[in-house]
Amino acid sequence: MPVVLTLDVMLARRKMKGKDLAERIGISETQLSLLRSGKVKGMRFVTLAKICAVLECTPGDIMEYQYDANDLEAVDAE
Repeated sequence: MPVVLTLDVMLARRKMKGKDLAERIGISETQLSLLRSGKVKGMRFVTLAKICAVLECTPGDIMEYQYDANDLEAVDAE
């Protein structure tokens, strides 16, 4: 998947544990772990907003896009 979460980097910069972030945004540690590992297909905007509010960052600070030509081919096929 071309969108990669770099949430671990921001957590380290803020010197915050994943457990604390999960508690503050109201999701389980398991869900946060799945987000951090990239094993989810999507995230609600409200969850993204809460993460950004707690970490005092923007979505671009915790996500990056990595170009993959295969993704473009999948879009063209639709």
